[in-house]
Amino acid sequence: MIYGPHMEKQLKILQPDNQAVNKLCGTLKLSRAAASILVNRNILSPEAAIDFLNPSLKHIRSPFSVKDMDAAVSRISKAILKQEKILIFGDYDVDGITSVVLLFDFLNNAGADVSYYIPHRLREGYSIQEKHIGEVAVPEKINLIITVDCGSSDYEAVQAANRAGIDVIITDHHSITSPFPDAAAVVNPKRNDCRSGYENLAGVGVVFILLICLRKYLRNQGFWKPGLEPNLKNSCDLVALGTIADAVPLTQDNRILTHFGIERLRSNHKRPGIDELVKISKISQKKLNSEDISYRLAPRLNAPGRMEHAKHAVNILKAPNKNSAVKMARILEEYNSERKATEKVIIEEISAFLKSNPGKLDKKSLVLANSNWHGGVLGIVASRLVDQYSRPVILLSIQDGIAKGSARSIPGFDITRGLADCTDYLSGFGGHSMAAGLKLKADNLQPFRDYFETSVTKNTTSDIFNRFLPVDFELKLDSITDDLIDEIESLGPFGTGNTEPIFIAKNVRVKNSSIIGGCHRRMCLYKNSKNPENIINAIQFHCNTNHQQPRFFDQIIFKLQWNHWNGKKSPQIIIEQM
Repeated sequence: MIYGPHMEKQLKILQPDNQAVNKLCGTLKLSRAAASILVNRNILSPEAAIDFLNPSLKHIRSPFSVKDMDAAVSRISKAILKQEKILIFGDYDVDGITSVVLLFDFLNNAGADVSYYIPHRLREGYSIQEKHIGEVAVPEKINLIITVDCGSSDYEAVQAANRAGIDVIITDHHSITSPFPDAAAVVNPKRNDCRSGYENLAGVGVVFILLICLRKYLRNQGFWKPGLEPNLKNSCDLVALGTIADAVPLTQDNRILTHFGIERLRSNHKRPGIDELVKISKISQKKLNSEDISYRLAPRLNAPGRMEHAKHAVNILKAPNKNSAVKMARILEEYNSERKATEKVIIEEISAFLKSNPGKLDKKSLVLANSNWHGGVLGIVASRLVDQYSRPVILLSIQDGIAKGSARSIPGFDITRGLADCTDYLSGFGGHSMAAGLKLKADNLQPFRDYFETSVTKNTTSDIFNRFLPVDFELKLDSITDDLIDEIESLGPFGTGNTEPIFIAKNVRVKNSSIIGGCHRRMCLYKNSKNPENIINAIQFHCNTNHQQPRFFDQIIFKLQWNHWNGKKSPQIIIEQM
């Protein structure tokens, strides 16, 4: 069944193993709600739960097991010691820019002769290309290129670099197939011959584990002067930003790195640019969480790369002082406002088109193109359409006979596999299972659309198009306590692979209700029918305000959080469905 816009998700009440829940409750003295949530996340033993609840960098698996890591570390060390010219080549999204800054700062502090280059999204496109060797690397007399968050499919560029006598080290996390580019090293945990277990890292995570190995290699050579060896834990703020923004699973190593990254972001650290970005985003720095990164910081850091050039985002992460940081934060805010306005226009155009052409929604995929669309925001719009229509979406901007754009998928369908089925009609593509970029001749658009629809149909079953909302636990409102909310928050950071817990409560009475901001409903709910003074605040965002004010719900589906306001905190229910 294909779902239309605004249809509520079907509830999927999770049924955790009672024996495992009882064991966690008894051994660790957890509430039944928290224990059930852990078991729902496949954390079954007390030992695994202890590790989960107490993240430690000591629990990160060995990065030295990553394929080609030794070759990469040896070559970079040689470049540092011999003062060879190193060029970092990065992507223009948050994962890419945090990777660039993380690697640049480390190499610069090690005394390397290092520079960086990020292509213009619309003029140059994604990743390193043959022209970058001749137009950038050769004129700058570069000896070593290190790609970050890109490079796995760039065979021609690597060959051009080899011909020019320039070594290339690829660090990436996107899908990769053998034979690999003929680089000095290909550090990508998604390689089919890599058994490190790091395949879910973001690009910035790959750079981080590279630096763990490089730091140790240099230490063994007696490179670091006393007190000057870098503390990589202080760089986890960049890892958290890139990891959460790229929506990779927040499990295992990603969760550990993100946990410490958020700790760093909450402190007054030595990145004035992040501090100012937090202020302009109206985030409480001490309470900053993964949701703040996803919906406030990441869009602002992405905006320059979408609307103009990602160098502005790099500049704010490298801002040397408060004054320059304030100016850069304002620049990012302007780009973000422009991004939202551009995005709104495209969404309205697509909504009107689909309303006039409802037959387009009879298919299992949605492939749309327009010559007026701004290519920089198509990925965001595609993601929103996936959420709304629950099917793979590809949006393309056509310029000079070439269609370029972004693809987004649903769980259960590998978008790169779908694109691989259509290579006869594509000029190029790359990405991972849930997101990709692609390019093709405009004349090939219709056959590509047909073949892609065939691929989606062939490689999916009908159930993956159903939109489910997994419910972790039935929770009576009078069971909500401060300790329970603290316990729930300790299960974060939340994101892909470790979603924020969802609860269900039945027979809920409403004390009062009002509309705020034109589209949000704020309510006071009775926690206990026998005590009219015992209430809890609730809010439902982007709801249908035409309905009459509710007085009673058979059931509500909700998240449970602290609401921080004016230096105080109070329990708050975030209603997902009623």
